Amino acid sequence: MLPMQTRPSEVFQAVSQQFRQHPRLRRGLTEAALLVVLYVGYSASRLLADNDLGSARDHALELVRFEQLVGLNVEPLINGWFTDIDWLGIAGSFWYASAHYIVTVGILIWLFVSRQSEYLLARRALVFATVIGLGFYLLLPMAPPRFIGGYVDVLSQYSGVGWWGADASAPRGLGQITNELAAMPSLHAGYALWVAIVVWRTSSSFRARRLAIAYAAITAFVIVGTGNHWVLDAVVGWMVVGFSYAIVITASTCTSYAAHHSPLAERARHE
Repeated sequence: MLPMQTRPSEVFQAVSQQFRQHPRLRRGLTEAALLVVLYVGYSASRLLADNDLGSARDHALELVRFEQLVGLNVEPLINGWFTDIDWLGIAGSFWYASAHYIVTVGILIWLFVSRQSEYLLARRALVFATVIGLGFYLLLPMAPPRFIGGYVDVLSQYSGVGWWGADASAPRGLGQITNELAAMPSLHAGYALWVAIVVWRTSSSFRARRLAIAYAAITAFVIVGTGNHWVLDAVVGWMVVGFSYAIVITASTCTSYAAHHSPLAERARHE
């Protein structure tokens, strides 16, 4: 323990020494800071996003017409189940408001602690997918079903049993930090698929893999049932994450190949 009269410079030197002695701690704090910056940027995007509800509703109605054309317009049916069946609506509300954050962060921590090489790929894919999602939100604001007539905002309906208010899954009083016109793509669905991909790549357990797939499927079901996303929001969210993971893996493979076949590597192998 440092004495009460320790000068700030001595405190800084002591902290710096701890960082040098514990590189894993230093890297962990750096990674946590990067993720906090990503989340702050994600939340701050609402300051740049178009808040024109009329335009976002028009985009949503165009999407609905396309879904009707291809037979994907199942949102009224599923939203009705979550509205009429209390236990389903309450469970779905808790799932939507919590699983997205707890499971994603939990998987990141597990990877960082036990799967360092996979952590780098997974984190890069997550960041890349989030940046693509932000681009969509800024360029194509999309109203969720709960902003369209005929759909019920399930989280608002059951807000009395949880910590969320009437602004998506944001805690009461913090609705101003939520971009409610960011339905397309669904990063709830995308992050859930990210979890499934991570588990498939890192675990040989058939049970774990089935649970990961079930998690992604249930999340897609919940986001539609609660009136927060259209079916195609989930599909595009999956596509964004799949594309991001593919790009990251391809880039990593190309980098490893180039490093392995560089002139320096070739010369080292022949010495």
